[in-house]
Amino acid sequence: MRTDKILSMLGLAKKAGKLAGGEFSVEKAVKSGRAAVVIVAADASQNTHKLFINMCTFYQVPCYLYSSKEELGHALGRDIQASVAVLDDGFADAIAVSYTHLRAHETRGNLV
Repeated sequence: MRTDKILSMLGLAKKAGKLAGGEFSVEKAVKSGRAAVVIVAADASQNTHKLFINMCTFYQVPCYLYSSKEELGHALGRDIQASVAVLDDGFADAIAVSYTHLRAHETRGNLV
C-alpha cells in the first residue's frame, strides 16, 4: 500500500475528532461554518460533485476532489466514504499544502 499524506492527515483528524463524514454531516458542517475544507471522492457521482462544489463555493470553503471512495473509507476505518469535512484549521492547512504540492507535480509532469 502506498503512503499518502492527505489520507494520513484525514486519519489523524478523525482520531482527533476533527472530521465530519457523510453527506448530511458534511453539509451541516459547511452550512454552520465549522468546515475548514471539504474532500469529495473523485469517483463519487456527478450529482455529489456538483452538490459539494456549489455549496462550498457559496460558503467559501475549499473543496477538493481526491482519491476514491474506497481509499477515503479505508483511511477513516470504514468501507467507503464519498465526502468528508475537516473541522480544524491546522489539519486543513496541512491537507491544502499537500494537495497543492501533489497537483503541482502532476501538472509539471504533464507539461514535459
